[in-house]
Amino acid sequence: MKIAILDDYQEVALGFGDWGSLGAEIEVFTKPFADPADVVGRLRDFEVVVAMRERTRFPAEVLDRLPALKLLVSTGHRNAAIDVAAARRNGVVVSSTGYIAAPAAEHTWALILAAARNVPVESRNMREGGWQTTVGTILSGKTLGLLGLGRLGAGAAKIGQAFGMETIAWSQNLTQEKADPHGVTAVSKDELFARADVLSVHLVLSDRSRGLVGAPELAAMKPTAMLVNTSRGPIVDEAALVDALLRKEIAVAALDVYDVEPLPSEHPLRTLDNVVLTPHIGYVTREAYEIFYRDAVEDIAAFQAGSPIRVME
Repeated sequence: MKIAILDDYQEVALGFGDWGSLGAEIEVFTKPFADPADVVGRLRDFEVVVAMRERTRFPAEVLDRLPALKLLVSTGHRNAAIDVAAARRNGVVVSSTGYIAAPAAEHTWALILAAARNVPVESRNMREGGWQTTVGTILSGKTLGLLGLGRLGAGAAKIGQAFGMETIAWSQNLTQEKADPHGVTAVSKDELFARADVLSVHLVLSDRSRGLVGAPELAAMKPTAMLVNTSRGPIVDEAALVDALLRKEIAVAALDVYDVEPLPSEHPLRTLDNVVLTPHIGYVTREAYEIFYRDAVEDIAAFQAGSPIRVME
């Protein structure tokens, strides 16, 4: 059996799972693929592929051209980058792994705090021999607006409340009854964008959420507001966000996710002084990787034994 482990940017995958127990030929890919043709060309002969989250896309046009593929393992319990129906049509089993939400919720707050207190700028100043150059802002008494109140949104709300923030939220199906257990006030979409001092995105990417934060929503925000996105890049209209930041329609954006990943080196977001950027590391923790790769090995072993587990429907 030939197994491909994809997008191991940090070159750590083999240390997080008992891969030797599978008795297979394993190849680790440490760089992103250039395009769908590159995915097909490089993976054509592999029976098993282990995908790290949504770093590599597997639409029908790719799956239809991977005749050797029998098992596609996705780290995490869902993956919008995999056309599961196309996989099934091609006789490919798609298995998932366990997942923990804490790392992403914690990273949301790493970004919020870094942006509120200008940590990247001041850290750079210190390394260059400087001292204080910026004036930060406190979070206590401010309003945290949550776009989505699922597990991650609720986790972010709890931390915001610990900082003394008022927490409000909106999503298309959110009711006050659902918000009450989290101590959050459900508001309209317009009110969410108008009132939030910090607006944090916690929605799953779908046709309904794609581009949900566009030019009108950004224009409705306070000029002192912060936009945080640790969910999925395309939920926010990236071109509109760049324009809003250039125009100072909002004060700052703190981002971990982007339309194209890795973020192109020439992207305008890299040049703006009112953004905090991290390279989609919200889930990249030792604890999460231990779960991902341990479960991936279990998925492959179960498939080898003829009894696939954690199969995505």
